[in-house]
Parts: sequence; C-alpha cells; structure tokens
Amino acid sequence: MLERGSGTTRKEAAYATRGMVTSNHPLASLADNETLLRGGNAVDSAMATMFALTVVEPMMVSIFGAGFVNIRLADGRSTVIDNYATVPNAATPDMFEPVPDSLDHAVRDEANALGHRAVAVGGTLKGWSAAIERYGRLSLAEVAPPAIRFARDGFRVSPYLRGVIANSRPLLERYPDSAAVFLANGHVPEVGDLIQREQYAQTLESIVQQGPDYLYDGPLGEAIAADMSANGGLVTTDDIAGYQIVEREPVRGTVFGHEITGPPPPSSGPAHIIQMLKILEGFDIPSLGFGHPDAVHATAEAMKIAFADRFRYMADPLTTPVPLEWLTSDGYAAERGAEIDLARSGDYGAGTPAPEGNSTTHCTAMDSEGNVVSTTNTIHYAFGSKVTVPGTGVLLNNCMQLMDPVPGRTNSIAAGKRILSSMSPVIVTRDGQSVMALGTPGGLRIFGVVAQGLINVLAYGMSLQEAVEAPGLWGRGLELEQGFDDVSQLQREMERREHPVAQVYTVAGGMNGLLRHPDGRIEGAACWRADGVPMGFSGGDGQVETGYQA
Repeated sequence: MLERGSGTTRKEAAYATRGMVTSNHPLASLADNETLLRGGNAVDSAMATMFALTVVEPMMVSIFGAGFVNIRLADGRSTVIDNYATVPNAATPDMFEPVPDSLDHAVRDEANALGHRAVAVGGTLKGWSAAIERYGRLSLAEVAPPAIRFARDGFRVSPYLRGVIANSRPLLERYPDSAAVFLANGHVPEVGDLIQREQYAQTLESIVQQGPDYLYDGPLGEAIAADMSANGGLVTTDDIAGYQIVEREPVRGTVFGHEITGPPPPSSGPAHIIQMLKILEGFDIPSLGFGHPDAVHATAEAMKIAFADRFRYMADPLTTPVPLEWLTSDGYAAERGAEIDLARSGDYGAGTPAPEGNSTTHCTAMDSEGNVVSTTNTIHYAFGSKVTVPGTGVLLNNCMQLMDPVPGRTNSIAAGKRILSSMSPVIVTRDGQSVMALGTPGGLRIFGVVAQGLINVLAYGMSLQEAVEAPGLWGRGLELEQGFDDVSQLQREMERREHPVAQVYTVAGGMNGLLRHPDGRIEGAACWRADGVPMGFSGGDGQVETGYQA
C-alpha cells in the first residue's frame, strides 16, 4: 500500500540518461531500448514498442485498432497523429437496438461489442508507419524486427495475461482462430506457458516487405473484408483503402505552472483534463493535500462537470463543431468551479457557450536529445471483437461500441464518422522544455485517471512512481480505490456530502510515464495495475588515448 512521501511503492522507478520507455510489458520496453541502441530516436522506439505490444499484450492493441501518437520533438515542434478508428460506410444510426437507459452504449445481444458487426475501420498501422516515416530515423524494416521475433519465438504468459484470457474464455471460444492461439487445446494457459504466433509473425514480415499498403491496399485488407462479408460485418475493402490518418495541432492549456498538450477532438481526454485541472486550481488543492475530503469532493465534482460537457459537445470535429477554446478557458473553469458546493454533491448539466461575435495500452518514450512520445492505442474491450482474421493472426477491434447507438445525438453513428475517444497521451512542458509524459488505459475513465496522475505530481508533489500508484477515484457515482488513508472514514464523509460511494479494487489500470529531471536523468514509472515496466540505459562511449597501442 502506498505511503505518500515515504518512497514506499509496489514497484520501483527506473532512471537512465540516454533513453527510457515505460510500457505495459517488459518485452515491449526491451524493443524500445533495442531500437534506440540501433540508432533510432524516441519516435522509432515508441513505435517499436507498440508493434511489440500487438504481440505480447494482444488483448489491448492491434495493427487494426485505434489510437493517437503525441509527439514533441527536441526542436520544440509538437504534433498529434490521429489514427483513430472510423465508422464503416454501410453503418446506419439505427443499426443496433439500444438497451433503454443505458449509460455505456449497451445494445441487444452485445452486437456492438462482440463479433464482426462491432468492428470499425482501424488506423493504427497507418498511423505508426507515418510516425516512423515523418519523424523517425529508421525504416519500418528496422523498427518491426523485435515484434516479429517475439511472435515467432513466443513469449511467456504472465499472471495478468492469464487472468484476462480466463475472463474472456467464453467469448474467445466462439472464434476458432482466436481460441487456437489463446486457448490452445481448449485450455486457459498457465503462468509461464509459451504462446507463439507464427501466422502473425508472417503477417508482420509481409508488412515490412510491402509497407502499410499490405493492409490498406493489399492482401491483408482483402482478407479482413472477406471475413467481414462472410460473417455479417460491415467493413469493406473500400472502407480500408479509404482510411486516412489526420495530423493535428495538440490541444494546450496551462495549469499549476505547466503546459499540458495532448490530442484534440475526436479525443475528448486532454481538453477535459485541462478543464478539470483549471477548475481545481480554484480550490487550492495543494494546500489541502492528497486525500483530504475537500480535495476528493472537488475532484469528483469537476469530473462530473467534465463528463456533462463531454456528452454534449465532443464528437468528430469534421461533423460536429466543438467549442474547444471555450471548454479549456480560464473563464469557463471559474464559472463552473463557482457551481461546486464543498458541502454536498451536485448534479451538473453541460455549460452553454456565449454566442459567437477500457481495453487499451499506453507507452511513453524519451531519448537523450529531448524527443518525447506519448501514445495510447486500443482495440477497445479485452481482445476487441474477439475475432481473429483467419490465416493472419490479426485481432480486430470492437470500436463500434464507442458510438452512441441512439440516433440523433452528438455522437450517434454516421457513415465515415471518426469515433470519439477518451485517450489522453499527454506531454507536459515548463519554460519551453518537455518535463513529463503520461498516459493510461481505462476506456471512458482514462482522462479522469490521467488528470489525477498529473495532479499528484504537479499539485501534491509526489514522485512519479507514487503518482501512478496512488489510489484514484471515479466521480460519476463516487468510487474510491482501496489505499486512501482511512478509506472507510473518507467514504463516510463523502456520503455525508450526499455522494453515493463504493470502495473498489481499481478505478482503471496500467498508468505509466516518464519525468525528465534538470540534471538530464529520465525517470520511468509504471503502476501495479498491469505488467508495466520502465526500461532505459545510461553509460556512453569508451575513451582511447590518441596514439596509444595496447
């Protein structure tokens, strides 16, 4: 259990000077370091990590998934590559039958979450390839080898992976190509068993040889479309060939003396992180301290306000105007903060602008030159749609579950629409220099969790390891993680303030990040809620005296 300020944490931070990554699997972190040592920069190494995660953390990410790559280069340039999923062109607003009064897009027979109709058009391979080509130093052929090696040689099952497979077993069993890999011989693998993915290794080798067109205009895309057609899915070769990444300026906001940057809409996360932190600045939470009832209450209330605005305003910016500057402004934060009564829980609607006059993975990477990458990617639920395309080893996403199945709303289904996300791969700067990068999986809860990680460092002065491990809360029906000091007393106090409260094991999991110290050391931290590992290297070149002969 965490004791804030004492240095007592379940995992230990790592420190290095020449390069560092945190990811949610040790082999994926190893891929990063290997790529840096081969001459790559942080962009190359982060993408090597993501390719490796498609192998060793298959329940979380796929080359036909969705995500964002947030990049800040050593020269100060910032960009976000949006490779989030899009709705197939044959989709219609009423294609699913909603469960009445559901808050999480539930539909009849789980049709938007399981199987072929749940699959959206994935963009991860195209986004990662573009990041390497535009901002890396190496080629795709130099970045992908660790992933290919892990797929062919195999990797050992961790307790975490075994647990996810066991939980997903009844659904994986419905899809023979998924069951053949993850339920070999009809059994959940034991911890330490070897999983090998030969078909997926062959697919990655073909991608190395032919580039991303092997998927977007080639045999892999044809195989996906054929499987869709044979099983009632909507994704076609035209959908796949027409997919485009979008490179965007990050959303920005200054809070607690630091600038936060992250993906703009269709990611809702960073904008609402900035909104929440600006609201909380008005309550002087650093003087209250972590876990103080007023701070917990204010954080929960700010989260509820952010979610009300998210439901009202956030969607694909190409189809829906998003009042981004207003949502992240100091004035609007002050207006909403004034609505919060520290004595009792409130109900909040969306604000009104003035007339104009969970399953996912994350990695962060830094190199010694100052390049930083923070990237979050997903296939949405654990193992996505549970579908593996026959003969390819490729798992497919279930990102259609993220769309509102009720027609006529801001985020309702529409052909070609970019799907709304809560992903929050953020980068933090101060005085023009990058100082921190942070992110987490967690589905709809991502931005609330990342906001708390940032607050823990920027407002409460925790170390990065303490920050990612600290107990969190969820504000929409207040959930408190075990680990708060005297959590039962805190629960009673929150109930006195009219919050419905539940104690939970975790709110969301897998947060990891990096912190660059003034002396050039990079600190890496990953929380206990997933298999996260920070990994870096120091040292340098040896010295030989000129003219000396041994």
